[in-house]
Amino acid sequence: MTAPAGPSRPLVRVFTQRFSATRRGARLARQLALVELHDWGIPERTRVSDDAGVVVAELAANAVVHGWVPGRDFELRMTLLEGALRIEVSDACQERRPEVAPRAYQAESGYGLRLVDAVAACWGVSDRVVGKTVWAELTLG
Repeated sequence: MTAPAGPSRPLVRVFTQRFSATRRGARLARQLALVELHDWGIPERTRVSDDAGVVVAELAANAVVHGWVPGRDFELRMTLLEGALRIEVSDACQERRPEVAPRAYQAESGYGLRLVDAVAACWGVSDRVVGKTVWAELTLG
């Protein structure tokens, strides 16, 4: 979906898709996100594409592992703005809020939000009527 462009309104592109709250759904979200970015003129193997792949993979995995509610999907939304790419992943679990885990020697998990924090210009959490949305923004310049 694309908003009309005008003299005071930059071109905005939006991609929204629901996925099953499974590991397969999380992998598919990342793959489709990269295809959509390519269609928007952001080719694979560029900084923005690689960073977006990391962010989508981590946020989708967190939605599946930590935000899973039986019978509920998660949603990916990407918005391409002038100078930024906003990535949002929404799930149905409002109680479990994401936080950067403390460093643990030889830990096998807990690095996802550290990666998001490293590549994103900013990130945060917003409440929804049902669940929450975890979002991150990448700069395009």
